[in-house]
Amino acid sequence: MQHKATPDATLRKSLKARHMTMIALGGSIGTGLFLASGGAVAEAGPGGALLAYAAVGLMVYFLMTSLGELATFMPESGSFNTYAGRFVDPAFGFAMGWNFWYNWAVTIAAELAAATVLIKYWFPESHSAWWSLLFLAVIFTLNALTVKGYGESEYWFAMIKIVTVVIFLAVGVLMIFGIMGGPAVGFANFTVGDAPFHGGFFAVLGVFMAAGFSFQGTELIGVAAGESENPRENVPRAIRQIFWRILFFYILAILVIGLIIPYTNPNLLRGDISDIGVSPFTLVFEKAGLAIAASVMNAVILTSVLSAGNSGMYAATRVLFALAREGKAPRFLGHVNRRGIPMNALLITTAVGMLAFLASLYGDGVVYNWLLNASGMCGFITWVGIAVSHYRFRRAFMAQGHSLSELPYTARWFPFGPLFAFALCIIVIIGQGADAFTGQEIDWKTMIATYMSVPLFLILWFGYKWIKRTKVVPLKECDLSSDASANK
Repeated sequence: MQHKATPDATLRKSLKARHMTMIALGGSIGTGLFLASGGAVAEAGPGGALLAYAAVGLMVYFLMTSLGELATFMPESGSFNTYAGRFVDPAFGFAMGWNFWYNWAVTIAAELAAATVLIKYWFPESHSAWWSLLFLAVIFTLNALTVKGYGESEYWFAMIKIVTVVIFLAVGVLMIFGIMGGPAVGFANFTVGDAPFHGGFFAVLGVFMAAGFSFQGTELIGVAAGESENPRENVPRAIRQIFWRILFFYILAILVIGLIIPYTNPNLLRGDISDIGVSPFTLVFEKAGLAIAASVMNAVILTSVLSAGNSGMYAATRVLFALAREGKAPRFLGHVNRRGIPMNALLITTAVGMLAFLASLYGDGVVYNWLLNASGMCGFITWVGIAVSHYRFRRAFMAQGHSLSELPYTARWFPFGPLFAFALCIIVIIGQGADAFTGQEIDWKTMIATYMSVPLFLILWFGYKWIKRTKVVPLKECDLSSDASANK
């Protein structure tokens, strides 16, 4: 019997506590850590890289506690646009939702392109298109079966990444003390040249901005909350894991890299997805005498890329579904089949991701590059929206006579947390185009490519506002109910 979609069906709350924890733990562990961390150490020195990642980590911690407070009180699969629409302005929610969907739909295409590069490490003569079709079929199938299929796949993808980082840290500590890989290195590399800080303030600022991209994906816990078995317990538990992940995985990994590999090593600056041999993880493992390090790290990074594509497919589909349910996207995208999957939204998201990828195969990839550049700052815009939505939610909650004891999870350090996160995100957004102004003439192409997502967001926001004549929602009128369709 064919399972037809119906607008009356709902999403299934099938994600268990272990799924939520692994989504939180593995959400942002990927190429940012496995590849870009080496460039961070090379550009700002080990101390500068640590400072930049610690600052961004603190910002992400506050963002996730803000999202945790919202998601436990009001678990919604379209959390970002729903919260922004209810507590700020329906037009702001409309722009937030489409910004988030676009970001992840294009990210799917980027991950497909990256996966084909990685697979050619083993099969250099193979054709990219066939691999991209295979990978797209895999992540589509994982999302089309049940939400538990997504949860299980992310659980094991995250487990592979976490085990890799733990082994890396263990090997690194043994090398630092001279138990593996030759004599003890100690803190010698922190005194090379002008280490631990290299390049001054602007080098640290550059790493700070790049680090923001490494942490994108942590907000997926907010989308998954809508399909969690028990969001009031599972989401806070997963949120609490984020602080330890930031500390353990990013900060300690960069410390190990900085201690073992001098920032002057030219290979650190060459770390990109087309050359796994210069991943800082590979360099450390090879220095420890592990000859198969490059092949193993290629496999690990491939799973990270597929994990990012899988998560992007899930998140974009759920947000598109929520937009349709709120009347901000075509109604047919809000239909759910009997397995609890918004299949129409999934098919549209898959098609857009595939079209974006195909654009990279023709000509010189100009269309694809523009799409990718346009999504560059979408993640930071989402983070700004989370901070603003939480600030407005808490103020509305108190203005309507509620007490903090009614909240199942309370974000600490309010209002400092969301205000701090908001300020740092704005600094990152403004500072992204700094390179365009460093030469004798302004590099207009770079500047346009960097900032194009900002005017796109503003067009969505003010265009909807003008058409629908929406206004900022007064604090005492903010909808604190659990009916996701209330705000249109």
